[in-house]
Amino acid sequence: MKKKLVVAALTLAMALGGISAMAADDQLYISVISKGEQHAFWQAVRKGCEAAADDYDVEMFYYGPPSESDIALQVEALNTEIQKSPDAIALAALSTESVMAQIQECLDGEIPIIGFDSGVPNAPDGAIYATASTDNQNAAALAAEKMMEEESFVELVKNATAEAPVVIGVLSQDATGESNVNRTTGFVNRMVELVSEYNEVSVTGHELWKAEKENAPVVIDVEIPATPEVTDITNAASALLNTKGISAIFCSNEGTVSGLLAATSSGADLADGAAYGDLLVAGFDAGAPQKNAVRNGWFIGSVTQDPYRIGYLSIELAVKAAKGEEVEDVDTGAQWYTAENIDDPDIAMLVYD
Repeated sequence: MKKKLVVAALTLAMALGGISAMAADDQLYISVISKGEQHAFWQAVRKGCEAAADDYDVEMFYYGPPSESDIALQVEALNTEIQKSPDAIALAALSTESVMAQIQECLDGEIPIIGFDSGVPNAPDGAIYATASTDNQNAAALAAEKMMEEESFVELVKNATAEAPVVIGVLSQDATGESNVNRTTGFVNRMVELVSEYNEVSVTGHELWKAEKENAPVVIDVEIPATPEVTDITNAASALLNTKGISAIFCSNEGTVSGLLAATSSGADLADGAAYGDLLVAGFDAGAPQKNAVRNGWFIGSVTQDPYRIGYLSIELAVKAAKGEEVEDVDTGAQWYTAENIDDPDIAMLVYD
């Protein structure tokens, strides 16, 4: 009888928001506040969260607003969850500025916050225990590695001379956004490392990455369009395509992929036997035009983030933080998809439009 009274009291108190949302059997309660839910990316994040919640036997609440412009709805959901005193919160903030008061409330109340995806940039010190997100440098380095697995391309690199150079183009949308800068840096640094095993390499183009070597047989040319507008990206892509010795191009995001496709007759000029049929192209992200290019073999492949692991590891970190364990930022990794594996179940859910 006493046990029934305790359970009833706990149930009433939880309904009134007066105690922790922790279940009567000490099951952890974790609140997940996402940036959205309709987008396939966020649906994959949610699947990862749900899988981890099952594996770790935690009660989870998951919320994402209808769109990533619905900041007020995200703030409202965060306020509601804080009133439940969860054991931890996983948060991908649409606007850190808009949730500063809530973050401070969690900090004062010792509720651990785990950031995920873009996390919670510029949050107060100590508020964010760890973040589960893509290391964009590591992810873009994967594209360089895959290019250098192409034997015919390696032969080109080996046999390149100052008179007949091999040019590897990098098309990046801008030199200010953190994701684009890190992806460009990751690709350039890894490609320099790999090419240097066979030949001398120079990096030209944008000042941020320039490391020129006179008469180097292999040149990595980093091109940034005048603006992120499609027309300017297309113009930058056309300039790369007309560069003497152009043999490969890496596009750092969906926007630059779109620009390259626009400059190549929607990608048809990249087909075998077409004007740029010998060009090695690798992309990043996974919009419909890019997936079409991969399926058709116009790209050797593209890099996609792993939203499922972002979700799974955010819950894993939240569980550890709730238990008082030390946690640190984790790289949720990336996957390489090609015409051969794009429809594999483990890849298909990551290749989002």
